Amino acid sequence: MLKKIEETTSKLSPNLQKIIGNTSWLLADRVLRMGMGLLVGVWVARYLGPKNFGLFNYAIAFTSIFNTVANLGLDSIVVRNIVRQPDNKDEILGTAFFLKVFAQVSVIILSVATIILIRPGEALTQQLVGIIAVGMFFESYYVIDFWFQSQVQSKYTVWFKNIALVLASSMRVVLIQIQAPLILFAWAYSAETALSALGLLVAYHIKGYLIQAWQFSWKSAKELLKDSWPLILSSFVIMIYMRTDQLMIGQITGDAEVGVYSAAVKISELWYVIPMAIANSVFPSIVKARQVSQQSYYEQIQKVLDFLAILSYAVSVIVSLLSHQIINLMYGNEYAEAGTILIIHIWTGLFVSLGLVSTLWTTAENLMRFAFIATANGAIINVILNYFFIKTYGGVGAAISSLIAQFVASYLSYLLLPQTRKLFLRQTNAIFLPGLLSRLLQYIKDFVK
Repeated sequence: MLKKIEETTSKLSPNLQKIIGNTSWLLADRVLRMGMGLLVGVWVARYLGPKNFGLFNYAIAFTSIFNTVANLGLDSIVVRNIVRQPDNKDEILGTAFFLKVFAQVSVIILSVATIILIRPGEALTQQLVGIIAVGMFFESYYVIDFWFQSQVQSKYTVWFKNIALVLASSMRVVLIQIQAPLILFAWAYSAETALSALGLLVAYHIKGYLIQAWQFSWKSAKELLKDSWPLILSSFVIMIYMRTDQLMIGQITGDAEVGVYSAAVKISELWYVIPMAIANSVFPSIVKARQVSQQSYYEQIQKVLDFLAILSYAVSVIVSLLSHQIINLMYGNEYAEAGTILIIHIWTGLFVSLGLVSTLWTTAENLMRFAFIATANGAIINVILNYFFIKTYGGVGAAISSLIAQFVASYLSYLLLPQTRKLFLRQTNAIFLPGLLSRLLQYIKDFVK
């Protein structure tokens, strides 16, 4: 079997082998991060208890929204520009770096000022936000990662970032053992970002490059910001979409409820790495199928939708049946209420999966503006529903709001326009279980033949 795999791999072009190898490194990185994050995260949650764990997650969610703006949406744009102008990499990297430094400093000031206004007199909350925001400053050095991405050499960043992850996780374990206060866990969180930045610097130097060669250019800065502002808006909306529930729970019902809700969400979102990896992997084949024929194109899309839908159904049903046992085993009795939240929130995975395919389709069809509007609608609905549901149902209400918002953004919105209904119909086919199972059996028969 292994020999056959090796023979098949050797027939691939060097460039394709490089892409597959790079993707494998990225997937391994995500799996390791999710696995270790859950393992150590559960330990931290049990140690801190719902109130402190909730306050910690509130501070992370709060700073993450501001940090989204500080990242300036430059990731894919910088990679694209380096690929197009490899001889100009020092100017591109230098300009991106100094833009991010300025943005990060501004965000540190803004986030601290905002938390003081929102939660006056809560010194611990303010300190947590300040420490985490300062730690995120080191993400300015992540522009080095953009260069490795442009060279399809992500294994270097994976190695050094995971070394930082292991060191930071070890710090958290030590903090638990010495019965450390909450504030030190915020420092450990920031230390992981700083260590990752240091690792990237080391990797960059090992490859024979120096950041001292970076240059800032006003012309490049204007070009980068001109291209990135739609991505800044999109990223900001998505982050509000993902984190507003924790912030609103903290403001309306308290930090202990945030801790319980966060415990459920961390498990619910754990498996998202799989549909994300699948969606990214099939995107090139979908684009090629579109060039062949519309029939082949939509057949490919239907197959991906079907596969992710059946996978989502399987995960959602199993987790729903075992939710209370999972929460009790992992977090303990203090987080018992998270079991009900998990039963509801796990079903958002079905629409997250549909949304990933929708993103591929809107990109292929050049309908990114519609995708942004759909996401913005979901974010607005999420905020409105959270306001009413959290008051009455707490974390359960937030889970219901997230499910409805994801349903609207990733599925129902595609019913609105004639050009998007093609995808809506195929999404509906994937959701309709009897037809889905029938097609799945046919796929298996075709594969066996």
